[in-house]
Amino acid sequence: MKINWGTGIVIAFGLFMAFILSFVYKVQSNQKYDNELVTEEYYKKEASVQSDIEKKQNANALVNLVVIKEVEQGIQVVFPKDFDCTKISGKVSIYRPSSQKLDFEIPISLSSSYLLIPKSNLTGGLWDITVDWTYTGVDYMNKETIYF
Repeated sequence: MKINWGTGIVIAFGLFMAFILSFVYKVQSNQKYDNELVTEEYYKKEASVQSDIEKKQNANALVNLVVIKEVEQGIQVVFPKDFDCTKISGKVSIYRPSSQKLDFEIPISLSSSYLLIPKSNLTGGLWDITVDWTYTGVDYMNKETIYF
């Protein structure tokens, strides 16, 4: 049987499409390639972008900034010393880009000017830390990425 160039092109296209479809099926059916969303309610979170920008501007306008640093016991969030720490409220969101299962939040309730996130709650790797806090009715937000 003789195959001309037109038939060869059709066979090549058919084999290429079969290869691509088998690859798509393999990726979609294998649990190793998990396609989880980065955030659960992505579109609701996008609606709050302008308020987040204003909170960051408020935080950057402070004379003494919030410091997020790695210490031996874990991660320490140090608030400005000129603020009354008992009037600071809010939450610290700890986000792990590689696994949604490791994400958690800690409410802010202070007796001193810093908050310690214990080392036992953290595994080694990259962490995005967001401190969303309020002091005397003014909202602030600080973000930091730490490799722990």
